[in-house]
Amino acid sequence: MFAVVRTGGKQYRVAAGDKIAVEKLAGEAGETITLSDVLLAGDGGEIKDAAGLVVSAEIIAQAKSEKVIVFKKRRRHNYRRKNGHRQQITLLRILAVGAEAPAKKASAKKAAAPEAAAAAE
Repeated sequence: MFAVVRTGGKQYRVAAGDKIAVEKLAGEAGETITLSDVLLAGDGGEIKDAAGLVVSAEIIAQAKSEKVIVFKKRRRHNYRRKNGHRQQITLLRILAVGAEAPAKKASAKKAAAPEAAAAAE
Protein backbone atom coordinates (compact mmCIF):
# COMPACT_ATOMS: atom_id res chain seq x y z
CA MET A 1 0.00 0.00 0.00
CA PHE A 2 1.24 3.50 -0.80
CA ALA A 3 0.22 7.00 0.20
CA VAL A 4 0.92 10.57 -0.86
CA VAL A 5 1.64 12.77 2.17
CA ARG A 6 2.26 16.49 2.46
CA THR A 7 4.90 17.85 4.83
CA GLY A 8 7.09 20.93 4.67
CA GLY A 9 5.22 22.30 1.65
CA LYS A 10 6.14 19.29 -0.50
CA GLN A 11 4.39 16.04 -1.38
CA TYR A 12 5.97 12.59 -1.12
CA ARG A 13 4.82 9.19 -2.36
CA VAL A 14 5.65 6.72 0.40
CA ALA A 15 5.24 3.03 1.16
CA ALA A 16 6.23 0.91 4.14
CA GLY A 17 10.02 0.57 4.34
CA ASP A 18 10.82 3.71 2.31
CA LYS A 19 13.41 6.25 3.45
CA ILE A 20 12.78 9.92 2.67
CA ALA A 21 14.39 13.27 3.47
CA VAL A 22 11.91 16.00 4.43
CA GLU A 23 12.07 19.55 5.79
CA LYS A 24 13.11 19.63 9.45
CA LEU A 25 10.56 18.12 11.85
CA ALA A 26 10.64 18.29 15.65
CA GLY A 27 11.95 15.17 17.35
CA GLU A 28 15.06 13.18 18.16
CA ALA A 29 16.54 10.17 16.36
CA GLY A 30 14.65 7.00 17.20
CA GLU A 31 11.30 8.70 17.91
CA THR A 32 8.16 7.69 16.05
CA ILE A 33 6.00 10.39 14.48
CA THR A 34 2.76 10.35 12.51
CA LEU A 35 2.15 12.19 9.26
CA SER A 36 -1.58 12.86 9.27
CA ASP A 37 -1.86 14.99 6.11
CA VAL A 38 -2.52 12.10 3.71
CA LEU A 39 -3.70 13.31 0.30
CA LEU A 40 -4.07 10.00 -1.53
CA ALA A 41 -3.82 6.30 -0.77
CA GLY A 42 -3.73 3.28 -3.00
CA ASP A 43 -2.96 -0.39 -3.30
CA GLY A 44 -1.46 -1.52 -6.58
CA GLY A 45 -3.51 0.17 -9.31
CA GLU A 46 -6.50 0.96 -7.09
CA ILE A 47 -7.08 4.32 -5.42
CA LYS A 48 -8.50 4.16 -1.89
CA ASP A 49 -10.15 6.68 0.42
CA ALA A 50 -7.48 8.64 2.35
CA ALA A 51 -9.85 10.07 4.97
CA GLY A 52 -8.74 9.13 8.48
CA LEU A 53 -5.49 7.51 7.37
CA VAL A 54 -2.12 8.32 8.90
CA VAL A 55 1.43 7.35 8.04
CA SER A 56 3.74 6.39 10.89
CA ALA A 57 7.46 7.03 10.47
CA GLU A 58 10.62 6.74 12.55
CA ILE A 59 13.16 9.54 12.66
CA ILE A 60 16.53 8.19 11.52
CA ALA A 61 18.53 11.41 11.94
CA GLN A 62 18.46 15.19 11.90
CA ALA A 63 20.97 16.39 9.30
CA LYS A 64 21.87 19.08 6.79
CA SER A 65 21.32 18.71 3.07
CA GLU A 66 23.84 19.41 0.33
CA LYS A 67 25.35 22.89 0.18
CA VAL A 68 23.82 25.28 -2.34
CA ILE A 69 26.16 27.97 -3.66
CA VAL A 70 24.60 31.38 -4.33
CA PHE A 71 26.82 33.41 -6.67
CA LYS A 72 25.84 36.90 -7.80
CA LYS A 73 27.72 38.81 -10.48
CA ARG A 74 27.10 41.96 -12.45
CA ARG A 75 29.09 42.33 -15.63
CA ARG A 76 31.56 45.18 -15.93
CA HIS A 77 30.88 46.50 -12.42
CA ASN A 78 33.42 44.45 -10.44
CA TYR A 79 30.54 43.05 -8.36
CA ARG A 80 30.81 39.47 -7.16
CA ARG A 81 29.17 37.91 -4.07
CA LYS A 82 29.49 34.28 -3.05
CA ASN A 83 27.27 32.78 -0.40
CA GLY A 84 26.35 29.25 0.67
CA HIS A 85 23.39 27.63 2.37
CA ARG A 86 22.65 24.21 3.87
CA GLN A 87 19.01 23.40 4.63
CA GLN A 88 18.11 21.45 7.79
CA ILE A 89 16.42 18.10 6.96
CA THR A 90 14.99 15.12 8.77
CA LEU A 91 15.60 11.58 7.52
CA LEU A 92 12.53 9.36 7.96
CA ARG A 93 11.91 5.61 7.64
CA ILE A 94 8.26 4.84 6.88
CA LEU A 95 6.99 2.14 9.24
CA ALA A 96 3.33 1.74 8.26
CA VAL A 97 0.85 3.25 5.85
CA GLY A 98 -2.87 3.28 6.48
CA ALA A 99 -3.19 3.06 10.24
CA GLU A 100 -6.30 4.66 11.70
CA ALA A 101 -6.05 8.17 13.08
CA PRO A 102 -5.66 8.32 16.88
CA ALA A 103 -8.50 10.92 17.13
CA LYS A 104 -11.09 8.14 16.69
CA LYS A 105 -9.72 6.32 19.75
CA ALA A 106 -9.98 9.52 21.81
CA SER A 107 -13.64 9.92 20.86
CA ALA A 108 -14.34 6.40 22.15
CA LYS A 109 -12.86 7.41 25.52
CA LYS A 110 -15.06 10.53 25.59
CA ALA A 111 -18.13 8.39 24.91
CA ALA A 112 -17.22 6.10 27.83
CA ALA A 113 -16.84 9.06 30.23
CA PRO A 114 -20.57 10.08 30.21
CA GLU A 115 -21.59 6.47 30.82
CA ALA A 116 -19.32 6.34 33.88
CA ALA A 117 -20.77 9.64 35.15
CA ALA A 118 -24.33 8.32 34.71
CA ALA A 119 -23.44 5.13 36.62
CA ALA A 120 -21.99 7.16 39.51
CA GLU A 121 -25.30 9.03 39.99
